[in-house]
Order: sequence, then structure tokens, then C-alpha cells
Amino acid sequence: MSPTSPMQCAASLGAGLLLSVLSVSMSASSSAMAAQATSSTSSTSSISPASQDEQILRIANGAEPGSLDPQQTSGTWETRIVRDLFEPLIAYSADGELIPGLAERWESSADGRIWTFHLRAGLEWSDGTPLTAEDAVFALRRLLTPATAAHNATLYYPIVNARAVNTGALLPDQLGVAAPDAQTLTITLSHPSATLAQTLAMSEAAPLPRHVIVANGADWTRPANMVTSGAFVLKEWAPQSHITLTPNARYHGAQNVTLDEVVYLPIEESHAALNRFRAGEVEIAYGVPASHYTWIQDNLAEALHTYPILGEYFYVFNLREGSPVADRRIRRALNLATRREVITERILGMGQIPSWHFVPEALSEHQGARFDFADWSMDRRMAKARELMADAGYGPDHPLELTLRYNTLEDHKKIAVALGAMWKPLGVQVTLTNTEAAVHYRDLALGDFEVGRYGMIATIADAYDFLNAFSSDNTSNAPGLSSPAYDALIEAAAREGDDDARRQQLHDAEQYLLDHDVVLPLYDYVTSSLVTPAISGWAPNALDVHPSRYLHIDTSH
Repeated sequence: MSPTSPMQCAASLGAGLLLSVLSVSMSASSSAMAAQATSSTSSTSSISPASQDEQILRIANGAEPGSLDPQQTSGTWETRIVRDLFEPLIAYSADGELIPGLAERWESSADGRIWTFHLRAGLEWSDGTPLTAEDAVFALRRLLTPATAAHNATLYYPIVNARAVNTGALLPDQLGVAAPDAQTLTITLSHPSATLAQTLAMSEAAPLPRHVIVANGADWTRPANMVTSGAFVLKEWAPQSHITLTPNARYHGAQNVTLDEVVYLPIEESHAALNRFRAGEVEIAYGVPASHYTWIQDNLAEALHTYPILGEYFYVFNLREGSPVADRRIRRALNLATRREVITERILGMGQIPSWHFVPEALSEHQGARFDFADWSMDRRMAKARELMADAGYGPDHPLELTLRYNTLEDHKKIAVALGAMWKPLGVQVTLTNTEAAVHYRDLALGDFEVGRYGMIATIADAYDFLNAFSSDNTSNAPGLSSPAYDALIEAAAREGDDDARRQQLHDAEQYLLDHDVVLPLYDYVTSSLVTPAISGWAPNALDVHPSRYLHIDTSH
């Protein structure tokens, strides 16, 4: 599971009690955009690459990466880059389907417990060193090593001894992975897994260059040291400026890569990304400002791509002792008072689905759970919320002071402001705190928050990916949920071989999150990106995966 980019599915202005402000501000925003468009006619139409014969792709990517180590990354803005650098055994096609990666084929035993992967012949790292099955063994052992603290380590627990290795009870060499020869990898599971193939397509599971990591330690990801297996190599990393990739001549599919250079730019603010796109300074902008969405539809329709993805925008509550929202009555009151339809319809207006659930509805095979108050009137919800707050000892005459944390983005701030307005009648006084994405998610992981903005984009198309994040031993468990009952449901779903029984277990796990108000879901994501029409090979898909190796720029466009 990946936290979302700072630019992902941006929100617009105010909500709830701010509706009168909303209409005035949206008119002002639209007028300002119209004026800007009038004064910038030439740049408005400049959505093709700068005139050049070289295939240089520039991407407004969101935040500055915290790392380019595939096993240390977690955000969508990081995995886009890492996916270009390192290819797993199983890869993604341009339209998000699983295809052979470094492994040309694989098979599993009749009982689903032994998987055998056959690597392509002649694979090399970008420095010419042979890439073998031992590199895959090394990577999976490193992934489960406690010191690595990999974001999604628990997804690999079906592998024999994975949990014990990850908790330090066993040494990494006791993990159920082996390399019988240089081109063969075997993975032995303790039980069949419905998600193993998708899990192995994640960039964190890609083979790693053990010869470089052993020689350089933490410095192995520096441009001068890094060697890669994917379509590109790391040429330059200028923090807070750009990351430049160039083609990997030793990549097994190098003959099909047409880009000469990929430049990732850490542009956190979606308005800035829009301006850079209009000026022809970037060819792709991931995320657009919702406040300008209508204008973009009218003026950049050919470049705009909007569609549902497997993602959820929500807030998490800190359940740890001493946190004011450790009191379940307060959490339920805040959920009751949140006007999700105002956020999706009056603030965003980009097709987002109000979340009376947690697992996105785009995952159609999942039997979704719902809040028990989903069909209540707003008056009934507010009456119950006031009752709960009073029972907890709070109200307008005895306010509850809460800090809302969010990662830096003006649109995230506007949603936080709206929530504060919605909760004010309950006697809640909100203080807003923002930091850049890497710091924000680090602090949430450390439990240094009260109510924190979060977003998840699926790394595998399965409800387990969302729900496993809150198991007790998952490093993504920002709320600090510690529930044997919840853990048992997640463990049962991981082991269950019957599809219907597994769906019910995942349904029950989702219902637990809602019944106990572990999260405050707001909406299912749609993604909106700007892609210059000169680019071919960019295909919408629910996982929002767009490897650069498939992209080509028509420089005559």
C-alpha cells in the first residue's frame, strides 16, 4: 500500500458551514483563472514538448523522494521513479496488467505452495554484472529483515518463515526462498496466497544488486554508485530540484525504449504544476487543482485524463493512550458530523465517491462494508454527535482542542479547514499543522499526531492491501490499532483458499474499522493528470501505473 502523492486528488475551497464562503470564493477563483487564461493565451496552447529532436520527458511528480531504495520507498511519487529503475520478476504492461518481467515464466505446484520462477537468459545489471536468481533471494531476505522496516513487509508473510524473519525471531537465510541455479528462483509458502503474483510485481520485491549494496551500504543509491535492472539508470539526483534518468543499455527490452531522458520534478503544488504544463515546461503533471478543474476541462481537454483508481482519501485517528481521540465516542462524533457529500460535490466536483466505506468501490469484487449511520439524516447525525461529545465531557462551553495534521498542499489545507468548520458546532477547536510529505508520513508512523490526513493508493488490486495496513504488526498502522479480533480476520483472509470465505473475512475486517471509527474516510479517489497529446503509450488504469519505458514523444506534434 502506498501513501498518495501530495498532488493526488487535490481538493478545493471550504465546506459545511463555509458554504456561503464557498460560492463567493469559487466565483473569485474562476474569475481569476479566466483572467489568467486571457493574459496567457500563448502558454495555454503550449502543451506539446519544447521543440527538440531528443526524447526528453519531464514529469511534475509531487514531493521530493525520501529515498530511491525500492525497499525504503512508500509514496506514489517515489514508486514511479523506482519502477523505472528496477524491474521485478513480474512487471506491468502499459495498461496495468501483469506480464513477465525479469522472469520469463513461472508456475506453482498443485497445492499452490511452491512457486518457481525462471529468469530470462543473459540478464545483466547496468554495470554489466550478471543478474541472477541469487540477487532475487538477496532482495527478498533484505525485504523481510527487521532493520529494513519495509513499508509492505507483511504482504510477504505467506512465504515460509517470513513473519519470524521480519520480527527477528529467525535469521534471513531461513526465509523460504532459494536459488537452485542462476536462472531459477523458488518461493515456498506456508499456505496458498491469492495475492503473491501481484505482490511480487511491486518494485520493493525486485532483485537488488547485492554486490553494490554490500560495497556501499546506505550510499548505494547515489548516482555514482547505483546500478539498476530496469529500463533506466540514475544519471543525476539534485535534491529539491530534479532527478534525471537515462536509458539502461543492458536492460533486456532496451531496443523498445525510445525516451532519451526522463526528468522527475518535485513540484508539490498542483497549481504550480499546471502552470509549468501550460508553459510547455513539463509533459506530464500528476494531479490537477480541483479549483481549476472546470477551466482545465474547457481549455486542456485533449490533455486531461480523469478516471477512478484504487485509492482512498481519509484521516486517521491516533488510538494510543493519551490521545484525545483514543476515546471512541469522540471519533464517532467526528465521523457523524463530517459532510462527505459536501466535499465531493461542492468542493471537488471531479467524480469522487463519498466514502461511507473504506475499501474503494472500484474494487468491485470486494463485498463492501458501510457505516451504520450512512442513511441517517444530517439532523439525526448531528444530534447523536452532540450527545456523544457531551457524554465524553465536551461541548461549546467546554471545547475539545484537536490538532489536524496534513502534508503540505493548499488543497489539503482547504479540506482540513472545512472539517474544522463541520466539527465546530460540537465544541471542537481545530489547530492545523502541515509539513512536507516525507516528514508528515514519518510523524504519523511514529504516532506523533492526533488526527492526520492520509491517502492510500493500492499496490495490488485486492481489499487485503487496504485492510492489512491496520494489523498490529504492520508498519503502515498509523492509528496504532492493536486488536486481536482484527488481526485474526486479516490472518484468516491471508490463509483462506476459498474465495467466498475470504471475501467475507475481508468484509468483516472493513466493518470492524468502521464500527470502531479507526479511520475517517472522506472519498474514493479519481485521478486527474495532464499528459501532452504528443505522448503515446500512456494508458489509464485502476492502479495508475505508467512505466516510462512504454512512452514515446512525437516531437513533430
